Amino acid sequence: MTPKNQKSGKTRASSGEAAVPSAPTGAGASDVPAAGSGLDRYDVAILEELQRDARLSNAELAERIGLSAAPTWRRVKALEQRGVITGYRAVIDRRRIGLGVFAFVRVDADRNTGSATRELEEALCALPEVSSCHYISGAGTFELQVLATDLDAFARFATHTLLNLPNVKDVHTSFSLGEVKAGGALPLSHLGARASASRTA
Repeated sequence: MTPKNQKSGKTRASSGEAAVPSAPTGAGASDVPAAGSGLDRYDVAILEELQRDARLSNAELAERIGLSAAPTWRRVKALEQRGVITGYRAVIDRRRIGLGVFAFVRVDADRNTGSATRELEEALCALPEVSSCHYISGAGTFELQVLATDLDAFARFATHTLLNLPNVKDVHTSFSLGEVKAGGALPLSHLGARASASRTA
């Protein structure tokens, strides 16, 4: 039964080609969920396709995964509500907007206490120059990915901002000399293989 609020609206960002599973149309009640994930093969197919091209309309997505439009739309909404899909965004070439420097920065904390660590986490997350921040193994150590327009701008950011954050002991920097792979899709093979039949979109 097709819901009245069925949509075929566009999603958002990426590119790539599609593989279509040889699967029956319908709600997929006989699908076998991937072990431990609560996701069946149609859910996995949706995630694969949206990672390749999140601007697909619901109709295009339905055609690619081998379901009709209504259950495809319901599944996407369910994946969003469960927090499996957390958002959509455009992928931007940093060099074309003037961000020529990509640095890996290790920040060592002065004190490894709960309150001091949280304070530093909040300060790092508030910096737009920091595109990624991970708390890694070690004594209060953060690994950052930092973007800047040039080396002078990065130097100012490191000395005037990073070193003056609360609870920072030291900062160590390595610069990227070239991106071999960046912004890749998450691997999904552990969730269960899709049907092998494929065609070019």
